[in-house]
Order: sequence, then C-alpha cells, then structure tokens
Amino acid sequence: MESLTLLASERSAGKKVEKDGKTFIVEKATPESFEKLDIAIFSAGGSVSKALAPEAAKRGCIVIDNSSAFRMDPNVPLVVPEVNAEAVKSHKNIIANPNCTTAISLMALCPLHKAFGLKRFFAATYQAVSGTGVWAMKELESQEKAISAGEEPKVSVYPYQIARNVIPHVDVFLDDGYTKEEMKMLNETRKIMGLPDVRVSTTCVRVPVMRAHSVAINAEFERPVSVEKAREAIAAFPGAELVDNPSELKYPMPLMYQKKVKCGVGRIRRDSAFDNGLSFWVCGDQLWKGAALNAVQIAELL
Repeated sequence: MESLTLLASERSAGKKVEKDGKTFIVEKATPESFEKLDIAIFSAGGSVSKALAPEAAKRGCIVIDNSSAFRMDPNVPLVVPEVNAEAVKSHKNIIANPNCTTAISLMALCPLHKAFGLKRFFAATYQAVSGTGVWAMKELESQEKAISAGEEPKVSVYPYQIARNVIPHVDVFLDDGYTKEEMKMLNETRKIMGLPDVRVSTTCVRVPVMRAHSVAINAEFERPVSVEKAREAIAAFPGAELVDNPSELKYPMPLMYQKKVKCGVGRIRRDSAFDNGLSFWVCGDQLWKGAALNAVQIAELL
C-alpha cells in the first residue's frame, strides 16, 4: 500500500489519528475525494454509502461497502473471500460486505455444505453489544456499575436493560414477525453460497457480551452426515478453527474470539430432529470477520 487516506463527515475533518508512528489527518469526504484512490472501504451508514459509493465508482475507485445498501443489488457482488472469492470478478467498482452474523455463520456452514450439501438450517444468534456501537458498550458498562452499586440502571440505547438480561430483538420488525437482521441471514446466505432455494429461519438475540457474536445452528443436509467428517471439514477450512472436545470442556466462547482472524466452531453433534442433521456452535469477532477484516480480505483479494 503506497498511501492511506482517511475520510469522514465534516464533523470529524481535521482530527488526527496516530498509527504505527505515523500521523494521519482526517479529511472531509466528497465525491472528488475518490479521484486519486484505488480502493475505498466504507464503514458508514447506508445513506452515506448510497450517496458516495456511486460517485467513487464513477471515478474509477473500487468501493468495498460495509453497509446493507448494496448487498441485495443483483449487480453488486456480496463477498466472503473464503466462500465465493470468484464473485469479485463481476464487480462494477462496488463490492458489498455481508452482515456480521452471516459472515461468521458461513465459516461453519460453507465447509459443511461442501461435505454434505446444505438443505436448510435454523439459527439462534447471541449478539454482542459492540454490534450496536460504542454507546451500547458504554451503556452495558454503566448499567453493570449501577446494579453493583444498588442503583437503578439507565436505559437509552436499547428498549430494555441489557445488563444481566437478553433481548430477543435485533434491528426493526417486519410484517411477518421476523426482523431485518433475521432476514439478512436468509437472503445473504442464498446469494453468497449460490443456493437460491436453501431455507433458513433465524432468531437474533442481543446478549450482555461486550465483543464477538455467537450462533447456535441446527442444519439439515442432502447427504448422510458424519460428525468425524464434519470436524475434518471444519479443521481444513481457512476461515474456521475447530475447538470441539466436550470431554475436556473445549468449545468456542466470545472471550476466546475477540480480535481473532478465524472463527471458532465446536459442539458438533448429530441433530436429534433431522435425519441428516448436525448441531453446532460458532463464535467470531463481528468487528473483524463480521466487518473490517472481511473488507480488508476483499481488498487483498483484489
């Protein structure tokens, strides 16, 4: 990389960022900002992406967008490099990064699909507060301090207290009772894996964990399954790390997967409800593999 340019809103323009002994000055993002850039990673909201990504693309800059703005656009590839690297070849200067829970789940689902042929799955997510942002993290901390001090915890980020609680609600509700976050797992999995008919039902839950998401998955496959072959497939997959030894209480947990490149997969067992089914547990850093790391991997792929 020859140079790095930091762009943000007018509110942040002029701020200094120190990294590896270098000082970077944040500049205001405008359409003209992208004229001399080769690749831009967008980590803003969907409205910003919709306004600036086409402008950057028009100027020959390849945009890797972290928002949901372009994920389901048929002309924009949705990429997880370990799963569908070839999809980048079809880009028209905009590439979409998937939802965090989708990316983390696919680190287990993709190798198992290759081994047995994925038919459908049910997922329950355990999503850390950092997925909502820094204010949610601060709120969890302040609520825990208040409870420990015998005080009433203040609630502002979430509709209910998150400390010592779980909230079965991530993103806005749709008419069918699912949330937008839950439908992302269905729609994005279909697009990334090239499985338009795979059936998915998800319940997304916010938990009082600071960082790293977890997902419990029950999957049904086309071909007979084997726990041993499933473990072999996970262990050989570049984005996954097998942590599965119940007799020694070895399984992935959020504390183990903060700031880790790979996602942990464990608790692999035959599913008792499906004929050709497996139940398993996945943990991954949603700020890394679920967002920034995946975007950097796409840039490296380009």
